[in-house]
Amino acid sequence: MNRVEHVMGFPVSLRVDDDGSLPAGTGDALFAWLREVDARFSPFRPDSEVCRHDRGELRPADLSADLTEVLDLCERYRIATGGAFDVRLPGRPLDPCAVVKGWSVQRAAELLTAAGARRFILNAGGDVVVSGGPWRVGVRHPEHADRLCTVLELTEGAVATSARYERGDHIVDGRTGRPATGLLSLSVVAATLTEADATATAAFAMGPEGVDWAAARPGCEVFAVDAERRVRRTPGFPVATVAA
Repeated sequence: MNRVEHVMGFPVSLRVDDDGSLPAGTGDALFAWLREVDARFSPFRPDSEVCRHDRGELRPADLSADLTEVLDLCERYRIATGGAFDVRLPGRPLDPCAVVKGWSVQRAAELLTAAGARRFILNAGGDVVVSGGPWRVGVRHPEHADRLCTVLELTEGAVATSARYERGDHIVDGRTGRPATGLLSLSVVAATLTEADATATAAFAMGPEGVDWAAARPGCEVFAVDAERRVRRTPGFPVATVAA
């Protein structure tokens, strides 16, 4: 199975190599889930659950279990970063997208696994979940769209990158209220995309100190390029070897 759709504002590509035994409609169910997440959790849709909660129309007790889980994750990262990662910035609407993306795509990957898929790669705007590898995943150079700054090899797990090259200085350090500009890009490898994506965004918001913070989190490996174009990489980051 090979399929690409534009969901949640970015392309999502799916490749499943052992799809012959999957129930009919598995791919349809996966993309339907992502469209549902976009409708329910988008901060840009006035009728979404997120926007209704932000306007005070839904009390905490009225929220779905999914949104409650997402907001709990957001609060955990806010506390862990000393407020650098914050989805409730003053003067701005509630925006949990930094957690929703990885969380929802990880759920989609789990849907595939539950359906019987063993070898697949799911790429959501450059954040990737894989199973049954090895798979090679390129990380885009933060300043040159046609180049890679590293290639990693993953068998199981996920990698997410936070950077300034697609949306400019969109990640804000909640401690200062100003855009985080100390890094050009930061990639995190973890067991799940929920962890990889939220950790990458939270660490990027912290600036250079976020590299060590992310590296200290259990099960996380980090590759970062700072504003001075220096590369920092944890020893366990799974860089692909070059064939002889």
